[in-house]
Parts: sequence; C-alpha cells; structure tokens
Amino acid sequence: MANSLPHPATLIHAKRLHQETGFLKSRLMSMDAYRGFVMLLMAGELLHFSELHDAFPTSVFWAFLAYQQSHVDWAGCSLHDLIQPSFSFLVGVALPYSMASRSMQGGSIRSQFGHALRRSLILVVLGIFLRSIHSTQTNFTFEDTLTQIGLGYPFLFLLGTTAPRTQWFALAGILVGYWLAFVLYPASATTFNNYASVGVPATWTHHYTGLAAHFNKNSNLAWAFDTWFLNLFPRPTLFLFNRGGYVTLSFIPTLGTMLLGLQAGQWLRAEQPDRAIIRQLLIAGAGSLALGLVLHLTGICPIVKRIWTPAWTLFSGGCCFAFMAFFYALIDVAKRRSWAFFLTVIGLNSIAIYCLVELISPFITNSFYIHLGHGPFLVFGPAFEPLLAGAATLGTFYLILLWMYRRKLFIRI
Repeated sequence: MANSLPHPATLIHAKRLHQETGFLKSRLMSMDAYRGFVMLLMAGELLHFSELHDAFPTSVFWAFLAYQQSHVDWAGCSLHDLIQPSFSFLVGVALPYSMASRSMQGGSIRSQFGHALRRSLILVVLGIFLRSIHSTQTNFTFEDTLTQIGLGYPFLFLLGTTAPRTQWFALAGILVGYWLAFVLYPASATTFNNYASVGVPATWTHHYTGLAAHFNKNSNLAWAFDTWFLNLFPRPTLFLFNRGGYVTLSFIPTLGTMLLGLQAGQWLRAEQPDRAIIRQLLIAGAGSLALGLVLHLTGICPIVKRIWTPAWTLFSGGCCFAFMAFFYALIDVAKRRSWAFFLTVIGLNSIAIYCLVELISPFITNSFYIHLGHGPFLVFGPAFEPLLAGAATLGTFYLILLWMYRRKLFIRI
C-alpha cells in the first residue's frame, strides 16, 4: 500500500502545474505569449548576429538573421523594427482588460485616469533613466519605447472610455493630421542643402523627392520641433539632431498604433465566436498592410519607422494584427499552450526583462568571463564567442524570470 502512494516530489510538481495552469487560464495567454515573443526579439540583440554576418559575409543564413536583428536605415521594415509597434499595440490590447478589472474592483473612471497618469509618468521617467545610464548627466530624450508609450497613454485611456466609432475617428484624425503637418512644413529638397550638419552623410541614398521629401531624415517637421524642444532641457551640448533620425513627436502616431491595439482588445473581449474574432483581426491586418503599402508606393507617405509616419503606423499595425491573430488562434482557440510557456514567462515580466537587458547585460557577460574565462565560449571558434556569451547571458535572464514566475513576482506599472 505504501509503495502505491505518489512520491512527495510528484505531488509538489502536480500542485505547481495545477497552480500555473489555473493562473494562465485566468488571462488571455496569447497576449502574454505575443509580448514574450516581442521581448525575446529585443533581448535577442545579445546574440550579436551582425558579428557572425561580418565573420561569414557570404553566408545567406547569417545575413538574413543579421538583417532581421537590425533596424532598416530609413524606409522599409525588418522583424526588429516591429518590436516597438508590437509593444505599443499590446498596450492597447491590454487596456480593455485592465479597465474591466479595475471597474469590477469598484474603481471609478476618475480614479482609473489618475492611475493612467501615474503610469504615464513612471514610463517617461523610467525611459529617461535607462537612456541616461551611460551619460554624465540626465539625458532628456523622449523617442524610446517607454517614453513614447508614456506620452500617449493618458490619451489612449481617455479614448478607451469612448465608443469604437469615436476611436476610429480619432485614429483617422491622428494619421491625417500628422501627415498634413509634415507636408505643410517646407520640403528638404528645396530648403535644405547641408545634410552633413545634421548627421546625414553625403553618400546617403535614402533621400526622397516630391511629396515624400517632407519625410527625409533630420530635415522634417519633427526634427525641427526637437531642435527647439530638447534644448529646453539641460544638455552638455546644444541638440542639433538625432543620429538615427528618431523624434519626440512620434508619440502622436504611436498613439495611433495603440488605438489599433485597443480595437483588437475590444474584439477579443467581445462575446462573439472565436472564428469571427480571428476573421476581424485578419481583415484589419490585411487592410492596414494594404493601405500602408499604397501610401508608400504612390509616394504619398513613405513607410519609415524612425519618424513613425502614418504609412508606418498602418503597415506595422497590420503586422501586429496578424501576429495577434496567430497567437490567439493557436493558443487561446486551439489550446496549444505548452510550447508558449517559455514566451509567457517572459511576457508576464516584460518590464523586468527590459530593465535587465538595459542595465546589467555587460555585468552578466563579464561575470561569465571572470569566473569561467573565454574558453567555454570559444568551443566553436572565435567567431561564435559573442553568440555563445550572449546566449549564456540571455539564459541567465530567463532563469531570473522563471524564478520570479514561480513565486508570482510580476513587475507592474
């Protein structure tokens, strides 16, 4: 009889599995898995595919991975370019769930808006802090993912309290208004002749002519705004340009990306068949992609992530709809969840992994070298050392997140 009793370790494992399953079922797991996928792409920079491409320049495989792990120079899109819009899109998806949860707990719209303002402030401050860790003083910059979401989040919340029709009108107003503001600003092709002064090399091949010239790098409306706005803050030197062409005003069309996510979140929460939800997501994705491409190909508005053009909002939003449909269909509808556990662990602590990568990546990698030396990372030759060291660092971060997950420790803002 005694031998038929299950081992205590088996009971503990079964209890833990039951708790984890119950916890995951109480959430839209596809949203967490998608967020985990996005954060994995971000943290994947630690794998240094570009260095392997440099070591093996004729390899199509490493060239492909290096391209997908880098931002395109100006117009176009890589998988890496979809990290920020996906993260922004998922903020919109999560909002209806967050508002419903707080309402069930008795939270008024006024108190929820107060929370939205606090969350906005924390995101902006955290973004500035993370961008200042290698500076001699506070680096007041507002173009990174956290600050962009923070700047737009209060407006997203207010629009989340309105009817879907109002939200669609707001989206149209944001995209048309942002485009119009750019095209009314003098085009660089007729007013700008010193690109070297704004960090654009003479060999730059991405200049546009015609209507699209209003969206050229470091010679557009948003760049002009930053040469005024960013110099209002203490700086070691006068701000003249951002080397990547990124701009503060991108938070306006980023709000458009979050509004697309808000629509997806409202559809996912609606009481309708799963097939109908998936169909809505796919139709919205195809429509957004097509419209973005039409604007780009006709020269009306190029697809440029760095200044978040309206065409980029639509194109990247279409990709986000498609990703959301894929994860939702596979995980929440088909119930194929076991494979996504790895991503879910990351997605449930997205702020934690973001901060870990930004703050202590060099420390973790150097610790491996200090205590293990370079030998274990040279097993496949010097070319693969950055990949293996990065994988070890990434694995360490995952173990930290898994430990946090086991103990239900989730960083929320």
